[in-house]
Amino acid sequence: MPPASSGATATHAAALTPPSPDSEPTTANTVNTPSTAHTDRTAHTDRTAHDTRTAPGGPGFRRMSFALFLAGMAAFALLYSTQALLPLISADFGVSASTASWTVSAATGALALFVLPLSALSERYGRRTLMTASLSVAVAVGLLVPFAPSVGVLIALRAVQGAALAGLPASAMAYLAEEVRPKALVAAIGMFVAGNSIGGMSGRIVTGWAAQAWGWRWGVAVVGLLAVACALAFRALLPAPRHFTPGTLHPKSLARTVRSHLSNPLLRRLYAIGALFMTVFGAVYTVIGYRLTEAPFSLPQGVIGSIFLVYLVGTASSAAAGKLVTRLGRRGALYLAVSTTAGGLLLSLSDALAAVLLGLVLITAGFFAGHAVASSSVSRTATTGRAQASALYQSAYYVGSSAGGTLGAVAFHAGGWGGTVGLGVLAVLGVVTITLYGSRAARTERLTARAA
Repeated sequence: MPPASSGATATHAAALTPPSPDSEPTTANTVNTPSTAHTDRTAHTDRTAHDTRTAPGGPGFRRMSFALFLAGMAAFALLYSTQALLPLISADFGVSASTASWTVSAATGALALFVLPLSALSERYGRRTLMTASLSVAVAVGLLVPFAPSVGVLIALRAVQGAALAGLPASAMAYLAEEVRPKALVAAIGMFVAGNSIGGMSGRIVTGWAAQAWGWRWGVAVVGLLAVACALAFRALLPAPRHFTPGTLHPKSLARTVRSHLSNPLLRRLYAIGALFMTVFGAVYTVIGYRLTEAPFSLPQGVIGSIFLVYLVGTASSAAAGKLVTRLGRRGALYLAVSTTAGGLLLSLSDALAAVLLGLVLITAGFFAGHAVASSSVSRTATTGRAQASALYQSAYYVGSSAGGTLGAVAFHAGGWGGTVGLGVLAVLGVVTITLYGSRAARTERLTARAA
């Protein structure tokens, strides 16, 4: 694949290709002699010395991480700014839960549709440039959303906002893959995902209390102003890329890159896992506001918004994803994330508020850990066309969000909270099936390699 499609030179990509995330660490069957061990250490030292990418403790790493943390925070706050307000939007416009849910699903669906073409633009114009442009447009639209005269206009504005945000996630992950050393990649992406969770949490809390005091329009207006501050700080802090090589846009080359990624069984599994995890998350958080406004809870809007403090758990679990992978391996970390999410879903069926809150904590922790592991695995697996690989993951991820939001609302209308939980359990079983299949496939490959 030419450099234009990967954003980095072929030599650089080949020299720094990380191990496949589908392979668990194994113990060597032979013992190194002192001379061999010395040679291996020397070679490793030479590779590390020539790797000019940023590492923890290195110049600019904290600045880079914090800048992308702020970008993720702004993106999630804007993307889901109406989610906690759906009951108020339903009442204001006189529409059903499924109709109001489109103010979320339209944004995530547009993001899924535009993330791939915008990631291609990042190959030509640069990751930082595209991320800045995406945030700027999304923030501008966010300042218009409070003035929507009808639910149709509101949905249209939210779709435009989602399309604008499409330039951020894949470009951010490609930027990190190019600028950060492989061993630090999970931690760096975990910080970006942690920003997502903080943004989702703060956006919902702020909108909840502002909406309780002044109505839902003021709620989304305050989030828009917070996003402006985050966008300005992001642009000021993010270091200029040092390992990006701009290329020319070639539609045929892009199509070949996309076909190559989609023909990779591991990437396909990771895309499906991201979509299914987000189906659960989208369904739960689209509907939870409706459930908590009804009996036996009957909570006010401000309190419902404050419940999203559980997103702090997602911040911790996504930032800790690197340690989980080190201890359990990637598939082990995914099994733990799935088990945690499933336990939370079942616990949330209780009519006791404390049990529901604990269920949300477990769902949130499991989702963000699983997302951090899957998304970082995509960045490590793709050695060329990283922006496109990440874009395909983001497309699948936000298709899952749109599907989860819409289907979760339909399931809630048909069967109450139990219907929404049933949808989530089916998605969780899908993740388990895919992960088990991946484990079996990896074991078969190892046995075949030994036999050869």
